[in-house]
Amino acid sequence: MKKHRSMLFLNCIMIMCLVLAACGGEGSGAEGDSADANSKILLVNNGKEPTSLDPPVGFDQVSNDVLNNFMEGLTRLQEDHTPGPGVASEWTIADDEKQYTFTLREDAKWSNGDPVTASDFEFAFKRMLDPNLGAASATLAYVIDGAEAYNSGEGTADDVQVTAVDEHTLQITLNKPAPWFLGMMSNPAFFPVHKSTVEGNAQWAAEATSILSNGPFKLTEWKHDAEIQMVKNDQYWDAENVKLDGITMKMVDDSTTAYQLYESGELHITGSLPPDVIQSLIDEGKATIEDSAGTYFYRFNTTMEPFTNAKIRKAFTMAVDRQQIVDLVIKQKHKPATGLVSYGLLEGDGADFRDKGGELVSFNIEEAKQLLTEGMEEEGYDTLPAVTLSYNTNDLHQKIAETMQAMIKSNLGIDITLASKESKVLTDEQKSLQFQMSRSSWLPDFADPINFLDIFVTGSPNNRTGWSNSAYDKLIEDAYNEPDVEKRFTYLHEAESILMEEMPIMPMYFYNSVFMQKENLTGVLRHAYGYIDFKFAELK
Repeated sequence: MKKHRSMLFLNCIMIMCLVLAACGGEGSGAEGDSADANSKILLVNNGKEPTSLDPPVGFDQVSNDVLNNFMEGLTRLQEDHTPGPGVASEWTIADDEKQYTFTLREDAKWSNGDPVTASDFEFAFKRMLDPNLGAASATLAYVIDGAEAYNSGEGTADDVQVTAVDEHTLQITLNKPAPWFLGMMSNPAFFPVHKSTVEGNAQWAAEATSILSNGPFKLTEWKHDAEIQMVKNDQYWDAENVKLDGITMKMVDDSTTAYQLYESGELHITGSLPPDVIQSLIDEGKATIEDSAGTYFYRFNTTMEPFTNAKIRKAFTMAVDRQQIVDLVIKQKHKPATGLVSYGLLEGDGADFRDKGGELVSFNIEEAKQLLTEGMEEEGYDTLPAVTLSYNTNDLHQKIAETMQAMIKSNLGIDITLASKESKVLTDEQKSLQFQMSRSSWLPDFADPINFLDIFVTGSPNNRTGWSNSAYDKLIEDAYNEPDVEKRFTYLHEAESILMEEMPIMPMYFYNSVFMQKENLTGVLRHAYGYIDFKFAELK
């Protein structure tokens, strides 16, 4: 057996190689300033209402940035972005790297004083995989032996190899070595839940009063679509190192309003900045840019005309000048997307996966016109069927969509109708393939390119394009099972090439994190492959 304590996480070489700095994306990094200089209540902007505060169900950034601060998993990402102790104080890993035995802290408690036990984790993991729950995050757990069979209805909960050996010992057996596993255990989808609470109230995750916490803070009030209030959790095992008295997370989806709240002292942080002032704020040193991970893209519905044709999908993609969009519309020094997988994921030889993968998405008007002509001939179109692009309501999403709309009109002569939707409506209707073309994004759940690519395998709940390719599916399966690092990355590059050749999505740009933060606020952790963490934040 190999003993792993907090000082030995450096042994997780692949995680070290892959993890870079800073949290990004669109949901939470928002910030501002307090009206009361002596207040220890942190005021931040979460952007919008969480999808759910049920850990495996709230599978997006606006939910996970909240969950990450009032809950805690077996591990917690440290300042250097590697997984450190959370509820688990230590663990052992078997020589075959497939069996993990976690030792839970005896002083880990729920906010009502109940102990956090190994049974809480066993119950939570098996609940996450219960096909009746329908959690989109369940596929993350497929590396656990028996997980996929149970989630797909071909096995039982008893087959899932997650076992509470005793109150403070949890044993997990994987079906294959997974170098990212410890980092993945910090993802909110794998947080524990309080069994009697969950079983006693079907709506337990809908209101602050029925949600128990086991993290640095606890929920006290949830004003839906307005704000969430938390206070320091005095039952948390590491409460003495939590400096804040609490956090108020507002839900302001308009960047101009969020910026005004920051300027007026009603926010300590804002990551939502109006495009017309971002460049000057960066030039003046008032806004900070940090590396991040994730990709902004549009999904094509490959089951709905005209996007049943790959050449037409490619024509639309190649007719868009991404460099102009990031330079003139977003103005946050993003990098145009040249594939699905963003920068920051290193291969075994130290090369960046994106650099090695090359430019799989390009801007070429003449080729786009040729592809459109060929695609229309293949489908027998004299006139292209009407096209509607749907996006979730937000001023920046609207400006990007309008710019892309103008480029398609100018370069291909095609009119696109734009439709704004509330985020929850957009996501629900994407899942049922109701849109021709829709705005989306992906923020990785753990530090490996496979977490970008496996969302487009056949049947994945995160696919939402109707696209299916057996060769692609096989490459992803082989990559999961291949022990040879070099071969594994070869499979992943081949898979991305197929994805970008058939183009069920239109990649737009890679995320970074641009934010403003008050000088008296320190200790905020932003992770590229994780969620914003206020555990060590301090207002001075």
